[in-house]
Amino acid sequence: MIITSSPRKNGNSTILALKAAEGVKAAGGVADIAAIGNLKIAPCNACDACRAKPDAGCVIKDDMQPIYQKIEDAEGIIFATPIYWFNVSAQMKLLIDRTYATHRESGYAFTGKDVGVILTYEDEDVYVSGGVNALHSFKDIFAYVKANLVGTVYGSANKAGEVQGNEKLLEKAYNLGRKIAQTK
Repeated sequence: MIITSSPRKNGNSTILALKAAEGVKAAGGVADIAAIGNLKIAPCNACDACRAKPDAGCVIKDDMQPIYQKIEDAEGIIFATPIYWFNVSAQMKLLIDRTYATHRESGYAFTGKDVGVILTYEDEDVYVSGGVNALHSFKDIFAYVKANLVGTVYGSANKAGEVQGNEKLLEKAYNLGRKIAQTK
């Protein structure tokens, strides 16, 4: 599964995600893409209803509901997001927060899964752009939920579609897709 969070139609992180999907398919996998950039996903309201009745899931009925099952069913997941104000997009943060509702005695929806990360940002430097903050956030999340981070792809691309001219980054995204598909 590949989760994209760019609200732009031809966003750079989405283009890289599509290239990763090609890699997944080339390795014999299935690349189900969940484009959340323009979905209506509400923030977690910290009601803890999902903890009181874990099998009931999240009580917020919005566009996140069909994504829960896709995450549960996925063997591997790639998260693709642009960097906005020194971290992941708001859309990606909402999704991550809402996966709190997937907690069970055995862990979270990502527990034991192979995961990858794709980031795009404006500045040339991963530190100045804030990309490094997002990388640290993802690494911390995956360590906490015991997911297996198998790779990251990140690079500078600001204008919509600009990343299409970066063959090296496109190849890295493709290879990440292959790696995710081959790890299971």
